[in-house]
Amino acid sequence: MATGIVSVALHLTGHEVLSRIALALACVAWLTLAANFVHLLLADRTQWTERAGTPGALTAVAATTVVGTRFSLLGWSLLAAVLLGLAALLWPWLLFLVVRHWGRRMPGAVFLGCVATEGLAVLAATLSAATSTPWLAHAALLPFWLGIVLYLIALFRFDLRQVARGSGDHWVAGGALAISALAGAKLLAAAGTGMYLWNGDDQAVLHDLTVFLLALDLAWYAVLLAAEIAWPRPRYDVRRWSTVFPLGMTAAATLSVAAAVDVPWLDAPGRALTWIAVAGWLAVAAGAAVRARTELRSARADAGAVRSTAPR
Repeated sequence: MATGIVSVALHLTGHEVLSRIALALACVAWLTLAANFVHLLLADRTQWTERAGTPGALTAVAATTVVGTRFSLLGWSLLAAVLLGLAALLWPWLLFLVVRHWGRRMPGAVFLGCVATEGLAVLAATLSAATSTPWLAHAALLPFWLGIVLYLIALFRFDLRQVARGSGDHWVAGGALAISALAGAKLLAAAGTGMYLWNGDDQAVLHDLTVFLLALDLAWYAVLLAAEIAWPRPRYDVRRWSTVFPLGMTAAATLSVAAAVDVPWLDAPGRALTWIAVAGWLAVAAGAAVRARTELRSARADAGAVRSTAPR
């Protein structure tokens, strides 16, 4: 998810080579996780069921839609459509398993219900514009509005103390608004291709709501950034990838909304946010590399200790 949306943001700013490198990395990660998903489903159904009931399971849907959106922007509409179909098949099943386990005072991962749902809207609307297919834009309206409802439900279940204590996934509280704004921008862009999708009043509501969602997202961004300064959490945690995703999604949403509502002055902040997301990606990737090296050394040391104590 994080790498895929950084690829999208880099594409929107014209850095195509870097964007394609990030896309290649995102594809490798997606294929690895997909293989693990299928392996657990076939070999260890109990563990698969346990994992499928956690909020993180919805990253399977969200990541698929993000990668599909990038492929659509490349002009690979058929592959993007296949990924949309796959995400649409997984979405109701995983959403049901996750929502039934929702509780109170949950971490930021609770917003992944919104993220996965809005991801479907983003990809469907992007494909609609690319292929001049009106029904895809109309279909995208359902997950767009449902995602907003899921966000409101998640907001009441989110533990606000996570803003100060969270290990990274608390940023999804803002990232979910960012992908909602991006979905609105993609719907507006689809209508701007010449297809008649809805009347002027509906267009105005969608326009105003999209701008409002972006404003809320930027407000969350400021709050979460201030919290990082007030309560530093420099140690690496795998959930920091859930921080990179909102950083990249906010950049992509800002750039897309700027184009969709014709507000050119938003372009400069969107470009700045893109490089912040890239810096965040590099920092977390470095942390992951250091953690992996440390664990590898520890494993080798343990193996050496076992061999040295083995009877000869």
